[in-house]
Amino acid sequence: MPMVVARGAWGLLGLAGLGLAWQLGHDALGPFVLPSPAETVERLWALIVTGQAGPALAVTGVNAIGGFLVGALLGAALGVTAGLLTPLGATLRPVLTVMLGVPPIAWVVLALLWFGPRGLAPAFTVSITVLPIVFSAAFQGILARDQKLSEMARVVGASPLLSFRMLLLPQLLDPLLPALATALAFSWKVGVMAEVLGGGTGIGGMIATERAHLDLAGTMAWILLVVALLLVCDGLLLAPMRRFLRTRRPAPAAG
Repeated sequence: MPMVVARGAWGLLGLAGLGLAWQLGHDALGPFVLPSPAETVERLWALIVTGQAGPALAVTGVNAIGGFLVGALLGAALGVTAGLLTPLGATLRPVLTVMLGVPPIAWVVLALLWFGPRGLAPAFTVSITVLPIVFSAAFQGILARDQKLSEMARVVGASPLLSFRMLLLPQLLDPLLPALATALAFSWKVGVMAEVLGGGTGIGGMIATERAHLDLAGTMAWILLVVALLLVCDGLLLAPMRRFLRTRRPAPAAG
């Protein structure tokens, strides 16, 4: 518990430093370039209490979180399977590498052409961006696993489910968790970007409206909302995995 409190304190210190840099940037550049943190928070609060934030949040949340879950589950399943089956891995790895090299903005444009501005474009773009990121991490995690532990589990008669939960999953989470954190951040950024370009009703659409009105404070308020939602999602989706991984790691030897 003290270590958790210390990590939280350092995290708050980092956010405070970011807020201070923001305020200094406002003081140096002026409100026409960078609105102040206080003004942005005030606008964000107004969006929440007037009910404007709720509907936009619901649309973007479905696009970002839904697309993330679909892409992450498919990427992890394909990566694990490809790592266990050598011919499948040799087939899928170059395909997913090509997908990883396609810029997200290109997927956004293609998705808008395929599904239309108000259709599945944002969620599809998120999924197709997340999938190769998670696939690569899962694939490498399977290849780097300690096969002696798996052999030992088979010798002692451990069930496949027990072997996966106690041996394979902790080894897989080491490379997978950073990839999932990256993919989650990309999910919100790519989803909002698709909404901005497609003129949707989510947070991206609201940002596009504020941009058209040259309202910097309103734009920053929506951006701040996206960042806050990303932090909440990280805490709800990935923090439990980090705690699980810490419990499976051996304690450091006493000096």
